[in-house]
Amino acid sequence: MGKLIYSMITSLDGYAEAAEGDLGNGAEDEEVHTFIGNAFRNVGTFLYGRRMYETMVFWETVDAQPDVPKYILEYADEWKAAQKIVYSTTLESVSSEKTRIERAFDADAVRELKAESDHDLSVDGPNLAAQAIAAGLVDEYHLFITTSVVGGGTRFFPDGVRLDLDLVEERAFDNGLMYARYHTR
Repeated sequence: MGKLIYSMITSLDGYAEAAEGDLGNGAEDEEVHTFIGNAFRNVGTFLYGRRMYETMVFWETVDAQPDVPKYILEYADEWKAAQKIVYSTTLESVSSEKTRIERAFDADAVRELKAESDHDLSVDGPNLAAQAIAAGLVDEYHLFITTSVVGGGTRFFPDGVRLDLDLVEERAFDNGLMYARYHTR
């Protein structure tokens, strides 16, 4: 049985998407990016909303660019090898292999995917993750916390949800980014 993991870069004040601008320090450096690659190596299926998919599909063709560092190519290979499900009512087609579109999030179908999977699953994007959280499907939360306070946007955790979590891992990176991994109780 696979675990469902929700992970995003988030601002210090808890926003996964800033109302204006970006979230500040992120996964741009080798240390952080290598850590993320290692942390998500066991993910065999990514669940995306349309906007997150449109951001992540970059990995499908990054190897065609000149002078790409080895750690970027390694992550791209693992991303391309994974299954991807995009939940969207508007996306007409996908531009990556091993990808399918679902028109609506179906909690029972995701529960079945988890039960049948030999690998972990990752739900990415705060709006899609809110649906998985509300359905009680998320097993782990991986927060990559920047040093920026952005003052508004879309929160990492949805409003109206109470979760009791256990901190199981933490790490500080040289660029100021903090990592915290939690299990649901």
